Amino acid sequence: MAQTITRGIKTLLAEANGEIETMTVTDAKAAVARGEAVIVDLRDPREIEREGRIPGSFSCTRGMLEFWIDPQSPYAKPIFQENKKFIFHCASGWRSALAAKTAQDMGLKPVAHLGGGFTAWRDAGEAVEKVEPRKR
Repeated sequence: MAQTITRGIKTLLAEANGEIETMTVTDAKAAVARGEAVIVDLRDPREIEREGRIPGSFSCTRGMLEFWIDPQSPYAKPIFQENKKFIFHCASGWRSALAAKTAQDMGLKPVAHLGGGFTAWRDAGEAVEKVEPRKR
């Protein structure tokens, strides 16, 4: 029997984008420069190794986000307890919109996502840090 998806990705993204803040590259860079924000890179390590990363960003794969945010989780990361704005990004802004919505729903605040993701950052000519592949 085929599955019937009642709320597809387009609906989920529209709902998320209607409830979260989307930041431009310029605004995100300025917030970080003022010490008010942390950029959280949700991409897979292989994407980061292939494309590079935003200097100073914190890597948290999308699959671990909820576990790293929750202070009661055995996987909690102290960075998510800081009094900062968390600006999530992925490659193009889809995963980060859903992640920002989830983080906001969990009570993390303030949160936003980088409109256009890493692609927008790179295409704006902003700095990109090369990441050497890890030995697997």
